[in-house]
Amino acid sequence: MTPQTWNATDYAAHGRFVSDLGGAILGWLQPVSGEEILDIGCGDGALTEQIAQSGAKVQGIDISTSMVEGAQKRGLQAVVMDATQMPFERKFDAVFSNAALHWIHDQPALLRNVAQSLKPNGRFVAEMGGHGNIAAIRVALHAALSRHQLGHLAADGNFYAAPQEYRRLLEEHGFIVEAMELVPRPTPLASGMAAWVQTFRRGILDQVPTELREIVVQDTVNYLQPVLCDRDGNWTADYVRLRFRAQVADFNSA
Repeated sequence: MTPQTWNATDYAAHGRFVSDLGGAILGWLQPVSGEEILDIGCGDGALTEQIAQSGAKVQGIDISTSMVEGAQKRGLQAVVMDATQMPFERKFDAVFSNAALHWIHDQPALLRNVAQSLKPNGRFVAEMGGHGNIAAIRVALHAALSRHQLGHLAADGNFYAAPQEYRRLLEEHGFIVEAMELVPRPTPLASGMAAWVQTFRRGILDQVPTELREIVVQDTVNYLQPVLCDRDGNWTADYVRLRFRAQVADFNSA
């Protein structure tokens, strides 16, 4: 299992589309002025800032120091914290997350902590990578690594759940699922595929010998070009998103 590492500057340059495309799940959250909301995996705070503009009091958390510093530069309340070890108890009206939950390996611990953090009848609204997310990219990267006897590094540990699987997990941890959908979302990559791999698979590339990193990235790009790049050189990532809105039911059993 390979941990991902983040750099807020690189993310802003090559991953801004993640927050830019977060409007749909923000619409499901519908923050209200005065509410207390927790943003799990707040990143550099681009969406957290939009939630705060509603008048809600937002607490951001992220595992990356670099990302939290980026959020703090926006004037947001954000701290470095592991979402599976949150200390909050009945504090928040809502818990929100965009594009972060699939990076968390211990889903039962995450969901226990979310349920514990919510006030009675609090809501949990999130979008994450779903079943089939970046399937072509994952296969291509594995092939590129395997060419250099490094295929074992491709096991990134992302959790891309099918709707019925995640619904079951939520219900087992005390949530009533109000809405859930799996959404294919082909995503244009303005910076190209190489920049995507270098940003979103940095944790893997950090473990590749320095002299092979550019070769692995270029091999991945070459494998993907026939299927994810059009004749004009425009790249599109094969994203699939899982969105849900749930309400905490009996938090004493979570």
